[in-house]
Amino acid sequence: MELVNEQDLDFRYGDHGPKYLFRGPHYEWGVIVLKPGQSLSAHKHETVEETFYFEAGTPQMVVDGQAHRVREGDVFKLQPGEGHDIINDGDADTRLIFIKAPYAPKDKVEL
Repeated sequence: MELVNEQDLDFRYGDHGPKYLFRGPHYEWGVIVLKPGQSLSAHKHETVEETFYFEAGTPQMVVDGQAHRVREGDVFKLQPGEGHDIINDGDADTRLIFIKAPYAPKDKVEL
């Protein structure tokens, strides 16, 4: 068994960005907070499937160039090769959970 508490871990950029709760050996998952005006940065994965669950905020989820307005509670499951970005064009923080499998930390390709 492995136990973590989100409150004990840090976001990459202090109060925003990704926060990994588990990394490997089979998958990784965590939380992302995007402040108003921030984006995830467009990228894709060669072999990794990625799922996003939106807890708060109404950003744009862009998949292969097509923008989708997110509603709280939306879940997006992306296949390897699908380019994606999350753009917080709202006036409040966006908070989401991500899950990536299989665990392949060098699989990300910037677009």
